[in-house]
Amino acid sequence: MNENLVKLGAYGVGLIVLFGAALGAGAAAGDVVAGPAGHTADAGHLPASPSPDDPSPGGHDAVGAHATHAETASDLPGGLQVSQNGYTLVPETTVLTPGEPVDFRFTVTGPDGSPLTAYQVQHEKKLHFIVVSRDLGEFLHLHPEEAGDGVWSVELTLPRAGAYRAFADFVPEDATGLTLGVDLFAPGDQTPRPLPKPSRTATVDGYTVTMTGTLASGAADTLVFEVSRDGRPVTDLQPYLGAFGHLVALRAGDLAYLHVHPEGTAAATGSDSTAERVAFHAKAPSPGDYRLFLDFKHGGTVHTAAFTVHAEQGSADHGADAHESGDHESGDHGH
Repeated sequence: MNENLVKLGAYGVGLIVLFGAALGAGAAAGDVVAGPAGHTADAGHLPASPSPDDPSPGGHDAVGAHATHAETASDLPGGLQVSQNGYTLVPETTVLTPGEPVDFRFTVTGPDGSPLTAYQVQHEKKLHFIVVSRDLGEFLHLHPEEAGDGVWSVELTLPRAGAYRAFADFVPEDATGLTLGVDLFAPGDQTPRPLPKPSRTATVDGYTVTMTGTLASGAADTLVFEVSRDGRPVTDLQPYLGAFGHLVALRAGDLAYLHVHPEGTAAATGSDSTAERVAFHAKAPSPGDYRLFLDFKHGGTVHTAAFTVHAEQGSADHGADAHESGDHESGDHGH
């Protein structure tokens, strides 16, 4: 067995022990606390393919979740499972050459085993597709096209060697919303990047984005983002996916996909979101570090600002009062 396969085996076992044990047992396994900012596990060299002993569509990812006493198999955060409620995310491949664009294709199969073809439109799309590196240093928000017979197609380039997580966020026509996840691999030498320290400001493409509000465990609160450029507020943000911004929040460590709810739409009035500021309801499933990716559109171009935030333990009662409609089953995703 070569050195690369040995290292992947150790990496896969680590993920399974950390994230899969509780689901495999079908019971709670204690609190999840994401690792501190700057701490990542070194996955070493990645092999040319997932382990042949692993039958899951995404390599070592089939279970890929770490349940807590508040996160049983039935109410885990999105993205930790490749299959849920009879629906399964099935990529045609999970191994891509770093830096090379490919026509990445996948299907979502339904409870009857057939490819799903009937979706509800959510935030102007039938399906939202997100790819991030395991160290949360790379973020891609892509827009797949339907290729027919339930197959989705999108040009995908994994920018550097390493392990990645792909998320399909969608609502079947006659069911509640789901976020399914699968691991992807770009073979080669790689060094995971440390998680940036928590900060309430981020810079991207000459813009400065400032965040106010608190992300807490058990308590829904409003996160507000304001954009400036050259020291002046940007007051003419353009609609993107039906709102003035799109937010993806991921828990460091296991990449749990948070259900972040936008305040109104770009056409709505009376909400916290305007062409000057973008607001979202958010609630963390556990204390710990999270990475937030805000997409906003200005001057005809979409920009992505990234933040690291630390969620403290909050009040469940406050969360219920702050955003009673924030359940994932409402079909309102974080877009």
